[in-house]
Amino acid sequence: MPDLLKDKVVVITGAGRGVGQCIAEYCSQQGARVVVNDLARDEDGKPIAEAVAEGIRQNGGQAIASTANIAQRVEVEEMIQTTVDLWGRVDGLVNNAGILRDRIFHKMSEEEWDQSIAVNLKGCFNTARAVAPFMKEQGSGAMVHMTSTSGLIGNFGQSNYAAAKMGLVGLSKSIALDMQRFNVRSNCIAPFALTPMIMAGIPRDTEEGRERWKILEKMEPEKVAPLVCALIADGGAHINGQIFGARGNEVYFFSQPRPVRTAHIGDGEGINAEAIIDRVFPMFKDDLYPLHRSMDIFSWDPV
Repeated sequence: MPDLLKDKVVVITGAGRGVGQCIAEYCSQQGARVVVNDLARDEDGKPIAEAVAEGIRQNGGQAIASTANIAQRVEVEEMIQTTVDLWGRVDGLVNNAGILRDRIFHKMSEEEWDQSIAVNLKGCFNTARAVAPFMKEQGSGAMVHMTSTSGLIGNFGQSNYAAAKMGLVGLSKSIALDMQRFNVRSNCIAPFALTPMIMAGIPRDTEEGRERWKILEKMEPEKVAPLVCALIADGGAHINGQIFGARGNEVYFFSQPRPVRTAHIGDGEGINAEAIIDRVFPMFKDDLYPLHRSMDIFSWDPV
């Protein structure tokens, strides 16, 4: 059995199905002891996390299930304390859980906004904050947070999701900066994968929807797990504060915002709005970013 994560303890949220389940199973195969966290239940009312954990145990791995709601800090803290009480440490956290509440912006309700932020951003803060003291004390640890090209690039009808996922990028960078002195690292992944959450939001009755399905059906959730494992493993110990992507057999690396042009107004009058309109905006015209959507940038078929 491979052992890139031998004896490590890894907590994965949203691990009851899709990408999270694949990550939990892959980490177990690499020797990790796994906490399978998912709030959802099946049609019989049974926690889907327990079914995944049981499958891991039947295959010779070590796993426990958790139904903690990551949007509730008390439940998250109880989950992490249970993990430490059982296995003595937490080496990896994978913030994979997420929800969609898609709506074009001028029709989005406050409730749809709040629900998305509560899970997709605050939930990740809750889990990261809960594991941080334990990782600090043991002098090691790795966090992996699932961001999205909906925020990094853009998509229609996802202002709540995009804001949360871009907020998560900022959270990850801040964790990386604050925790590096304790040998704790934090990175982001923007995954492409066909999951139940994604499937529910893409129509099949439009030409655009059908074209998206043709591409997404090739994006297996299993292909995200190796990158997660690599970032948690000791071989990824030098990677911190970065943003990666996983799409089929591709791994890609995202740039981060840095100044690309500068304009100095030094005619003695100082800066003013008229000068910016007349001189600065024309200078920057060829460098402005078009309003791309994710699928405009990732237009090739996955391999």
